[in-house]
Amino acid sequence: MEINSKKTINSWAFYDWANSVYSLVIMSTLFPLYYAGITSDNGGELVFMGISMTNTQLFDYSISFAFLVIASVSPFLSGISDYAGKKKFFMKIFCYLGVFSCSAMFFFTADNLWYGILCLIISTIGFSGSIVFYNAYLPEIASPDMQDKVSAKGFSLGYLGSAILLIFCLAMITMNESIGITKGMATRISFLITGIWWVAFSQITFRGLPPDEPFGTYGDKLFEGYNELKKVWKELKTSKVLLRYLFAFFVFNIGVMTIMTAATLFGKIELKLEDTDLIKTILLIQFVGIAGSYGFSFLSEKKGNLFALSVLMFIWIGVCIGAYFVPEKSPFHFYILAGVVGAVMGGTQSLARSTYAKLLPVGRDHASYFSFFDVCLKIGVVIGMFVFGLIERLTGNLRYSIVALLVFFLAGFIIILFIPKDERIA
Repeated sequence: MEINSKKTINSWAFYDWANSVYSLVIMSTLFPLYYAGITSDNGGELVFMGISMTNTQLFDYSISFAFLVIASVSPFLSGISDYAGKKKFFMKIFCYLGVFSCSAMFFFTADNLWYGILCLIISTIGFSGSIVFYNAYLPEIASPDMQDKVSAKGFSLGYLGSAILLIFCLAMITMNESIGITKGMATRISFLITGIWWVAFSQITFRGLPPDEPFGTYGDKLFEGYNELKKVWKELKTSKVLLRYLFAFFVFNIGVMTIMTAATLFGKIELKLEDTDLIKTILLIQFVGIAGSYGFSFLSEKKGNLFALSVLMFIWIGVCIGAYFVPEKSPFHFYILAGVVGAVMGGTQSLARSTYAKLLPVGRDHASYFSFFDVCLKIGVVIGMFVFGLIERLTGNLRYSIVALLVFFLAGFIIILFIPKDERIA
């Protein structure tokens, strides 16, 4: 495979353009709004599989379950990716699984709640599974000095592409009467369009990436991913800096990923905001996130990664407290909070990965290290969404669920303080 090929890099980065519409349009925006709208009877109370719960709890637990599945199998997938030479094949399998189940949401109505939840779980598994193989290509197509730029190119295309599609869907939903359809139908059409966008633009990636070159049978290689995690864990215990940073990341990432996933339902159900206000807020977060990633990158250059991450933790704590006091039906206050969230979200995601990369051993195969990183990220989502839903069930108030997340940011800040000084990140 030719390294640093402009054509290959562009093809690879375009998968971010293709798949990011799922995380923004489906997971973060339109699905939660549509779901909340059709399950709002009886104060959002419903019975699912014989269990009584609120609509937000069912959503939280569904996302948590999907990420638990992918966290359990991602080392298995990583083993196949590294040792069986079938990355593109399995990337396509998971991509098409996500596309099919996302498009199938078109048939989701109030009469078949189980169907919509099943589509959400399967599409999330497909989306996350394809990302495992997608990320595995990065060290193969770009040299170490180019990987930051190539990765950033993918993120920027993802932010831009998903924002464009969301704006289009928002326009269709707000002008539904002029085109002779209901808002519900416009939203369901958006689910279908998202799937079409995802599968259409992913073809650019699949055509541009080199073909698979199988070099062995699966056999005992299937569980190599798990064996690699064991090796990484043993090596992590010999590096206090890397181990403590990874622990800090695991803790504060619980809060970050939970807020990213639950923000829309919080605004819809707890703050009683209009759908258009919530979608505009999500777009604001997208664009401010780009600026935030560059801004905190500049701060880390001047003061070090640990200082910048500490500042981010303080701001996240303020976000949790501020969310508790945002008044109902007040888009202005929510916009301000969303602007802050966008800045710290972009900065946290960018610095979390780059800080980890700086601490990895030089001259080693880093695939297993990043597999471990990926498992920590997804387990964080599982814990965060479960805790978020559990606290709402115990208290009956989503505001308490948001405030409770500051514990994770405070713990992350404290752990960062105890990371030994290292010239690479201090």
